[in-house]
Amino acid sequence: MNQPRQLDNVLYSMIRDEKIAAFNREKPSDSTIDFRGGDFRGLDLRDLDVRGIDFTDAYFRAADLRGLDLRENGLEGASLAHAQISGTYFPAELSADEILMSVKFGTRMRYRSARRG
Repeated sequence: MNQPRQLDNVLYSMIRDEKIAAFNREKPSDSTIDFRGGDFRGLDLRDLDVRGIDFTDAYFRAADLRGLDLRENGLEGASLAHAQISGTYFPAELSADEILMSVKFGTRMRYRSARRG
């Protein structure tokens, strides 16, 4: 299993320092931001502009994600242990049970796949 890591990225550093308004001003609007495997433990991300960010395998232990719209973000393999998620939209590929297991027990979230018969 991949361990969460500090990313070597100026935009990531802004988020780690909770300079959310500065991040929102500086982030490119025309490309994907690769935050795969990033460590977002304990951060207040409520005002983060999440459009175009790939959070695959990210670690959100005790982070505040309330009110975010994550429907278009990559979240497969991410962990939400004890995160605040009230009012958060999640990708349709994630079941409510998958999200709840991740919040309660820190499991990595798995996307639903179509079953072949």
